[in-house]
Amino acid sequence: MKNRLIVALDTDDDEKIGWLSSRLRDTVGWFKMGFQAFSALGMEAFPRFEQNGHKVFVDLKFHDIPNTVARDVGMMTKHGAHMINMHASGGFEMMQAARKSAEDATAENGIPMPMLLGVTVLTSIDETGFQRSFGSERGLTKQVVYLAQLAQEAGLSGVVASPLEIEPIRKACGDDFVIVTPGIRPKWSKSGDQRRITTPAAAIQRSADYIVVGRPIIEAADPVEATEMILEEMKGA
Repeated sequence: MKNRLIVALDTDDDEKIGWLSSRLRDTVGWFKMGFQAFSALGMEAFPRFEQNGHKVFVDLKFHDIPNTVARDVGMMTKHGAHMINMHASGGFEMMQAARKSAEDATAENGIPMPMLLGVTVLTSIDETGFQRSFGSERGLTKQVVYLAQLAQEAGLSGVVASPLEIEPIRKACGDDFVIVTPGIRPKWSKSGDQRRITTPAAAIQRSADYIVVGRPIIEAADPVEATEMILEEMKGA
């Protein structure tokens, strides 16, 4: 299960990131690097995490014109990202350009192709907030599935989606489509600003490929113990 748990480094504390990477060397296989961590580490993050045997999920949620996103995704691929996300709402052409750029970078540098993921609807948004903010004719779940299908058509590996939408995405996109789920909160932790959430065990039961957990681990008094408790919940599924 350690290779299905992604620890979100929601901090810009360089020393703490290094400590977490060292302490969790044998416990987890992935770290997620968002803007906070990336602003502290930059491209030096890749060799540092690789040294401790961790794969890197670059969570910068690219969303721009196709040429710009293609350039950024290609650069992250070249430097060694194993997973990269972008907003699926950026459109088919943007996602397609990003995929082509990643393919070119892997061919030119002889490196593995990263998983490319489309971000659907953020887990901090519930149905009421979705309608108020977007005024879509589709409901939230239908919009998530629509964006997942668009990402699949554009050639992306999968999507980032709340655990509550795993099953309809699976039905629409199949078993080989990668689903990464944030909004994961163990029974013993607070939900914080997340709305569409579930437990680690429930996400695995619903067939999530990877789950993302941040604050319950990195803010714990003992991150190793917290991680092991989450892994036990996952195994129990």
